[in-house]
Amino acid sequence: MTFQALALVVQKLEGTPSRNTMTEILADLFSNSKESEIGEICYLLQGRVAPLYEAIEFGVADKLMIRAIALAYDEDESHVTTLFKKYGDLGIAAEEIAKTHQKQETTISVHDVFLKLKAIAELGGAGSQEQKVQTLSNLLSSSHSLAVRFLVRIPLDKLRLGFSDMTMIDALSFMLTKDKSNRDAIEAAYDVRPDLGYIATKLKIHGMAGISHVEARVGAPILAALCQRLPNAEEMIKKMGNVDVEPKYDGVRTQIHFQKTKDGVTVSSYSRNLENTTAMYPELKKIAGQIHAESVILDSEAVGYDEKTHRIIPFQETMTRKRKHNIVGATQSVPLRFFVFDILSKNGKDLMGTPLSKRRELLEETITKGPILSVSPHIVTDDIATLRTYHTEQIEKGLEGVVVKKWEGMYEPGRRGFTWVKFKEENKVGKLADTIDAVVMGYYKGEGKRTDFGIGAFLVGVKKGETFVTMTKIGTGVSDELWKEMKTAFNRESSKEKPKTYADVDKIFLPDVWVSPAIVVEIAADDITKSPSHGAKFALRFPRLVRIRTDKNANQVTTVGELEVMYHNQESVKS
Repeated sequence: MTFQALALVVQKLEGTPSRNTMTEILADLFSNSKESEIGEICYLLQGRVAPLYEAIEFGVADKLMIRAIALAYDEDESHVTTLFKKYGDLGIAAEEIAKTHQKQETTISVHDVFLKLKAIAELGGAGSQEQKVQTLSNLLSSSHSLAVRFLVRIPLDKLRLGFSDMTMIDALSFMLTKDKSNRDAIEAAYDVRPDLGYIATKLKIHGMAGISHVEARVGAPILAALCQRLPNAEEMIKKMGNVDVEPKYDGVRTQIHFQKTKDGVTVSSYSRNLENTTAMYPELKKIAGQIHAESVILDSEAVGYDEKTHRIIPFQETMTRKRKHNIVGATQSVPLRFFVFDILSKNGKDLMGTPLSKRRELLEETITKGPILSVSPHIVTDDIATLRTYHTEQIEKGLEGVVVKKWEGMYEPGRRGFTWVKFKEENKVGKLADTIDAVVMGYYKGEGKRTDFGIGAFLVGVKKGETFVTMTKIGTGVSDELWKEMKTAFNRESSKEKPKTYADVDKIFLPDVWVSPAIVVEIAADDITKSPSHGAKFALRFPRLVRIRTDKNANQVTTVGELEVMYHNQESVKS
């Protein structure tokens, strides 16, 4: 397939608001793709040249791309910059310039483009910036103007076609059977191996049989199991029976992959977003002495920990470890302890279908306590009073509460079933029993003293199916300094038009500036109220910002269904 043909499909997707139509367009694209290229097409549609969990980034910013465009078409950089300011989109700016220099129709293939973009992403070291400019320039000058639009956006991480991986999973099902009948099975395989290029290639070659035995593999992260909500200890015991109860640490969810090799050991780590965080946690290179296995995949919480005082460091300090520069300094200033609470694979055997009772036994056999890894403490009970007492003890220690797990339950990646439930303190940060994770949808320009900041409030939403719907405006709980930081962050993700993944917004909530669904915030409130105006049909009373959740992405925010549960739990307590 030529890249120009793919660009025409992407253009069609860009102009399509309907989720069902997008699915049909993608299914047709996948049906017409070769076995050797469907995986590459999936990565490119994600704006990447590898699965998200591989630490391969383009490292291309606006200034570098402007240089590449100018070189490709022998234009002044100032002219490219002027068009960029006019359109607010370097892809459109480059396309307009390319039209005036258009050569004959080009036949550069998807595969060739993929290889060149991957080569750009892998460039590093002295002189790499100049090499990136030259390679991009050559790629742009040899491509059709429409293709140029998307060739510019991909390395800038600005493709944003308005659909998620779940839409692509639907399309893969359509490719096979012209309906969504295989969606659940494909999604289950994706939960274990969240690599759409891999999944699509297997389906293209072997059909559903190609993904029938997808198992945990060291080096490929598994989607993290997630917690559901229940209102109190009584409901937890009633619904779950005999339960495992563990402290709920306020840290960074970290999946650890360990493998012994003939040359030593290989250790990698991943966030709940599937981001490769290996470089951020150099201490994990020293865990071999604590692990009694040839290979393991562990689920843990990375928590800032003061070894002298045995004090757990607050979340915001722990999050300073998520950096790419001065990692050694951060390691010394914020030492981490990884509290391990589950084992998903050992010596190549997938354990996710093994009951927690057995997994816990294997975990304790596998890890020796040390300064880096600690098996999380726990109790097993079916007694309401014991559960409540243990929960209270964790609150008194300064923790968030507990996580309650079905003792004979399986590990369910990416699912929010009632196998795991979080039990947090009521009235800890607000009268609402739990906080809400929401995506920033836009912001409002400030009034009064906030005029200087250019921001006075922001609009947040939650997930409803494949779209985001509004829930509340936030204007409190933010310091002057944080307002400035947030405006800078919001502007990096600003959009001239309402993103396609946002449902219709009531005119009374229309923001002055739209923000793409990339920034997640944690919100506290007094309670949830019904709202005919907000898309979620719920709103928050006295909402305030708790913190920005850089460890979560938009697909992990609270759902409308979860809001409904929280609302009914709240009302049942009142009655």
